[in-house]
Amino acid sequence: MFFSLAGHHKLPPKQSGSAAVQLWKQFLVFGRMEASCLELALEGERLCKAGDFKAGAAFFEAAVQVGTEDLKTLSAIYSQLGNAYFYLKEYSKALLYHKHDLTLARTIGDRIGEAKASGNLGNTLKILGQFDEAVVCCQRHLDISREQGDKVGEARALYNIGNVYHAKGKHLSWNTAQDPGYLPQEVKDTLQKASEYYERNLSLVKELGDRAAQGRAYGNLGNTQYLLGNFSEAIAFHKERLAIAKEFGDKAAERRAYSNLGNAHIFLGRFDISAEYYKKTLQLSRQLKDQAVEAQACYSLGNTCTLLQDYERAIEYHLRHLVIAQELGDRVGEGRACWSLGNAYVSLGSHEQALHFARKHLEISQEVREAVIFMQLSCSHSLVVPEFWGVEGRASRVEIPVLSLQGAGCGCRSGRSGFLTAGG
Repeated sequence: MFFSLAGHHKLPPKQSGSAAVQLWKQFLVFGRMEASCLELALEGERLCKAGDFKAGAAFFEAAVQVGTEDLKTLSAIYSQLGNAYFYLKEYSKALLYHKHDLTLARTIGDRIGEAKASGNLGNTLKILGQFDEAVVCCQRHLDISREQGDKVGEARALYNIGNVYHAKGKHLSWNTAQDPGYLPQEVKDTLQKASEYYERNLSLVKELGDRAAQGRAYGNLGNTQYLLGNFSEAIAFHKERLAIAKEFGDKAAERRAYSNLGNAHIFLGRFDISAEYYKKTLQLSRQLKDQAVEAQACYSLGNTCTLLQDYERAIEYHLRHLVIAQELGDRVGEGRACWSLGNAYVSLGSHEQALHFARKHLEISQEVREAVIFMQLSCSHSLVVPEFWGVEGRASRVEIPVLSLQGAGCGCRSGRSGFLTAGG
């Protein structure tokens, strides 16, 4: 039985961040009262909802320390601790708590909880580059969801397995210099598996009438077909994704769709069409006030103008890209801008300017190469795979960071309805 603060003691005012943690600590110590596991967990839930995962995790940790005999509540707390650390990019801790959640769900015979914990484990293992183990966990999520007749869980599991194969395919292709469509057979086979799972996910979310999930599936199918060199198919999928993004007023997804449509048309030699899509990408990136995406759009537009032999316009876009890269401290982007500017100036016959930017590119390349070598030496003991451009649903979670602990049945956890997305 939990001790309730409500109606008995005045709670401290709601705050976020470390200030909230300190205030609650003082409240608990100097108020001469003991907070229950549930009360601490609810505060952790509130902070995570507000986006303060660090403070939220601190309260969840405190809730675990206080303890509870309600194992379903404890399972929910473990799950949300795993999610909080996932969003904080502390993946080893996320893995630990999702394993605790899985063990506890099995102990109490909670099959749905076991399925969700397996899905979260799979997503975390994917980020850590442990793709085969991730597939095993996501497959278990799929199997249990089907066993329980959980269509929503089944759709999420299919989607997440597709994401694992997509990430694995991208990882395998890192050491290859081929353009989309010209990939080693192992990479093609892996990406084809991703496409098959996305197709199955799309079919199921259509059955469920989940338009938002359909949009994500179309986007990922487009990205996968693009990598496989099936550019016409990619365009068809991205047009569907674009339509749904507009339907929801999702400007970020709309921007990604325009960018992906531009990319696909480039490989079909339709440079003028690509330029129009990239211009829409640039316009939306400015509306969204996303400088990194604006820089990417300028880079794409500059290269497309070069292909169209409009070198003066190309230089304008590449100079804008260079300025933004410098503002963001993006040395890799700065180097790319210098390389592209050098090429454009050569085409205009401005050899002095071309030489200036070629030297800048060489200087930056040497600096970046040294930094990469140092990072590889420092991190040689582990494989941490960064997020991949081109996947709708960046490290998609099975759960939102919400405990839903109020009232009876406080261990229930609701599934996540949206996914963070990566551009491309």
